[in-house]
Amino acid sequence: MDRAQLADFLRTRREALQPEDVGLPRGPRRRAGGLRREEVAALAGMSADYYNRIEQQRGSIPSEPMLAALAQALQLTLSERDHLFHLGGHPAPQRVRDDRISPIMARIVESLSDIPALVMTDLGETLVQTPPAVALLGDYTRFTGLSRYLVYRYYTDPATRELYPVADQEKRGRVFTADLRVEYRKDPDGVPGEIVTALLAASPEFAEVWGRHEVDVAHHHDLKRYRHDELGELELYAQPLLDLDKDQYLLVFTAVPGSPSHEKLQRLAAGIPG
Repeated sequence: MDRAQLADFLRTRREALQPEDVGLPRGPRRRAGGLRREEVAALAGMSADYYNRIEQQRGSIPSEPMLAALAQALQLTLSERDHLFHLGGHPAPQRVRDDRISPIMARIVESLSDIPALVMTDLGETLVQTPPAVALLGDYTRFTGLSRYLVYRYYTDPATRELYPVADQEKRGRVFTADLRVEYRKDPDGVPGEIVTALLAASPEFAEVWGRHEVDVAHHHDLKRYRHDELGELELYAQPLLDLDKDQYLLVFTAVPGSPSHEKLQRLAAGIPG
């Protein structure tokens, strides 16, 4: 526990909130901005004396339920909550998977309506696609069950694999498997564990790749090739933009300006004919 940093972090977060932010009246006698200590204590369901001791670097180590209550009272983001727990001497809680897209991310996707872009979870489930992304990849949002996850489809659905040239398929499988291992390490008893168990039973190829224990297969910034029924092969870069609080990322597909693939992307945006 870092008492000084914990006290400073709580103070700065308290002072960053206004009474209106948490549904409290401002009142005519309030001079300074931010919340008062007793207001934070009331919102967190603890005594004002107990909260005062934390900000004054006194008293016992706050329990995990107390830190969780403070995180909720101060409206902390997930990253801020994790930081609070570390300062308080506790491991960060397991994050609950949230498949809702943040308003900011939704606005970004809306502004990219003329280029292929999609939002995926850290497990490879596509939450939303722009029309050109659907034209390029197909509708990734229509799947149910374990098929929602790209790595599962890759090893069980031949149509998913056909999106990539045969020469690239081995590496794509390694990439998807390495990404899955990262998530499995975080949550082996959750959805990642379900995917691994199902794929080990369904795909000898997956079992072989999984057995290599690869965790670092470069892929985000390398050139990728995709096959399209009407346009043929496209060479594209996929730039990720990560939303840390949601464990989601935006993938934007681009091509070298003036290249054949760039012209093909323009045809995708126009509905292909041309």
